[in-house]
Amino acid sequence: MARKNEFNYFDKFVKLSEYCCSSAKLLDEIIHNYKVVELNAKMKEMHDIEHAADIEGHEIMRKLSTEFITPIEREDIVALIHKIDDVTDSIEDVLLHAYMYNIKTVRNEALEFSKIIVKSCEGLRKTLAEFSSFRKSKEIHNCIVQINKLEEEGDAIYIEAIRRLHMMSKDPIEIMSWTEGFNRLEKCCDACEEAANLVESIIMKNS
Repeated sequence: MARKNEFNYFDKFVKLSEYCCSSAKLLDEIIHNYKVVELNAKMKEMHDIEHAADIEGHEIMRKLSTEFITPIEREDIVALIHKIDDVTDSIEDVLLHAYMYNIKTVRNEALEFSKIIVKSCEGLRKTLAEFSSFRKSKEIHNCIVQINKLEEEGDAIYIEAIRRLHMMSKDPIEIMSWTEGFNRLEKCCDACEEAANLVESIIMKNS
């Protein structure tokens, strides 16, 4: 039985994923209530989440550097920290892009994307909550499959969004800025899938 104050890597993975969920929910709120004048303040709010996630990741790394025995291979711990961090970073990148390119209005596909991103992050959190008991868990495989399906939905939205953008817009600046914007939104879905797939790979290695 784990001691009360014992450092638990699996709990820390869940904590990291909670930052992903917080950033995804903030992005969803911003996109659904989009106001250009609020972007600067919202970027600060988003960066605070990302910075807190970084601090959490550094804490895990510091602990790892002093550990002799770890529950899974230390290179897998490091890789998973980075993959989860990539999710939070990619979400922040969407907001940074909107600010840098001075996006004034939100396209409908971005609203669809933000919902997918929230669901994907919640799925990642559930996956990591089940990770410590992966040998007994009946849910972890379904969670990973669901994240994969959400990524496929994101791909479909991306393809149609880019097609509609190039069919309907005559403004080269709008085409350029939203092509990049959709790329960044799609990368959020990819980042969630990559983190989930790494969890699956670690499970296979330890089964």
